[in-house]
Amino acid sequence: MELIQQLVNGISLGSIYALIALGYTMVYGIVKLINFAHGDVFMVGAFIGFYSITIFHLGFFPSLLISMAVCALFGVIIERIAYKPLRNATRIAALITAIGVSLFIEYGTIYLRGAQPEAYPDNLVPLKDLNVFGVTISGQSILILGTSVVLMLLLQFIVHKTKIGKAMRAVSHDMDAARLMGINVNNTISATFAIGSALAGAAGVIFGTYYTKIDPLMGIIPGLKAFVAAVLGGIGIIPGAMTGGLVLGVIESLVSAAGYSLWRDGVAFIVLILILIFRPAGLFGKNIKEKV
Repeated sequence: MELIQQLVNGISLGSIYALIALGYTMVYGIVKLINFAHGDVFMVGAFIGFYSITIFHLGFFPSLLISMAVCALFGVIIERIAYKPLRNATRIAALITAIGVSLFIEYGTIYLRGAQPEAYPDNLVPLKDLNVFGVTISGQSILILGTSVVLMLLLQFIVHKTKIGKAMRAVSHDMDAARLMGINVNNTISATFAIGSALAGAAGVIFGTYYTKIDPLMGIIPGLKAFVAAVLGGIGIIPGAMTGGLVLGVIESLVSAAGYSLWRDGVAFIVLILILIFRPAGLFGKNIKEKV
């Protein structure tokens, strides 16, 4: 019974990682950039949700939608200012810029509001706990999982059924050919950043609801773990990011349940090392041979 409880906790945590990992994987799939500022967009989303709840007295879902909208705009601004001028630069230049943007957001937030942590209200989601075959599953876990699944399904719909989704897939396949076909590549890349950042913002509000405590440096570890989840599933592959996030969340919960809670952060990076050694393309990735 304890195992089932831990699996539910792991899937709830993993769904947060999956939402953040989707942003990494979408951006990488199109512009081959690891956006290390993505974890800080998640942090900004958590704070926007917090202020929506405490200052404007909004509920969980309105705060979630506001956070997603603001983070989508924030993601587009970051892309236009920091990454667009480096479109034809070397990979290392873009990577260093991403780290710089990450630090700027973290310490900019500390400068604007101070470093003190905040806490989400405890009774934000007054849902009753479910008792299934003697296992108590918190209403919060069910809400988190349900919200995450709906957002992931919505993303799949956007990518596979809408015009902008088709443009994203075309640009990720061959940017130059897509440009020749009349696709506005810059707008498509901005839309990708907007969608990925909106999902990170949603993850921030969900994280705040689940763990209550938030602070300006909270995006570092979940951001790195979401990156691990994206690599685990196969970076650039959307179903891979979802699966990788859920697998990582379950592994962490099982490690904690076994009494090794101090190792839970380390386990994520052990998983990354093992994946890079034994299956560098990830669970869903294919090894692509390049002709020289």
